[in-house]
Amino acid sequence: MPNALTVKKVDGKPGSVYYPLDLITIPLPALGENDVVVSMRAAALNHRDLFIRQHLYPAIGFGVPLLADGCGVVISTGKSEAAKQWLDKRVILNPGTGWTDSEEGPEDPSGYKIMGGTKINPLGTAADELVINASELEEAPPHLGDIAAAALPLAGLTAWRATMVKTGGNVKADRNVLITGIGGGVAILALLFASKARANVWVTSGSHEKIKIAEELGAVGGVDYKEDRWDRTLLDMLPQSRRFFDAIVDGAGGDVVDKATKLLKPGGIISCYGMTTGPKMSWSMPAVLHNIELRGSTMGSRKEFADMVKFVEKNRISPVVFKVTKGLKNLEGIDGLFQDMKSGSQFGKLVVEIKEELGSSRL
Repeated sequence: MPNALTVKKVDGKPGSVYYPLDLITIPLPALGENDVVVSMRAAALNHRDLFIRQHLYPAIGFGVPLLADGCGVVISTGKSEAAKQWLDKRVILNPGTGWTDSEEGPEDPSGYKIMGGTKINPLGTAADELVINASELEEAPPHLGDIAAAALPLAGLTAWRATMVKTGGNVKADRNVLITGIGGGVAILALLFASKARANVWVTSGSHEKIKIAEELGAVGGVDYKEDRWDRTLLDMLPQSRRFFDAIVDGAGGDVVDKATKLLKPGGIISCYGMTTGPKMSWSMPAVLHNIELRGSTMGSRKEFADMVKFVEKNRISPVVFKVTKGLKNLEGIDGLFQDMKSGSQFGKLVVEIKEELGSSRL
């Protein structure tokens, strides 16, 4: 039976417990006519995986494979022609189900079901093999190796919706866009998407080194959010012809609304895809008077996933990979990836190589 990486239940309170990793074997379900078996090549971490280990995420599934990002090869299929067409193809997996094409949100009354580590979806990409419906597959962009392709799905989908859908058309040529907390996989892909859309992109970070790397990736500039009055410093960096931001893409929460009242144009948009600093943020009367819009953005639809992959392939965008560890059995190495995420030291994605890619030096 295939190996899979999951978490083991131990006693502890949410936020203080840290569930240990556990390597188990899992039986594959019988193939439905539209199903395929994917031999996983690589899988990548996201913050939700850390939150699962800290019991800061709902419906944790002990014994359910972790991780939602992955790249693999289809090795077997069901009987339908829709499934058979995928045989031997290298694929990436849509990281969630229940959301087809609505711009508003998931159509499924039971909600959106993200892969990896919960009771609501039995699949996770940290496994030797998995069975999935063929409709949830996209061909891996050919310019990406297995590791880089595995780093794309969840972060790419989240960044695509937050940046290219929820910002109200403000990510385009000559518009000013701020991406906060550069360094994580979503923020980096948001930067890459917005830059390819010809927007002027600025970033914030607590690390000058990360700002420098962001500039190499296409950012016009950035500021250290640990410095006093960083918002004024940032405004001074903007071109004289447009001394405000059109949109902010934010994954931290915190005081972003207060800062936005000074940074955004009247009617500007905050597209918020996460709240890593805490589960609440303030809303102020100055934001109301400034007509600021705060828009939540979580993951994205199946259509948006396909749109994102096409954009990545057309523009030859490559996710930034910070560190790779080899093998599902290497629990110490995988724990190290989680520690990098926990400390915030990474710039880019953290990836587990499940099967070594042959004949290529591509990430």
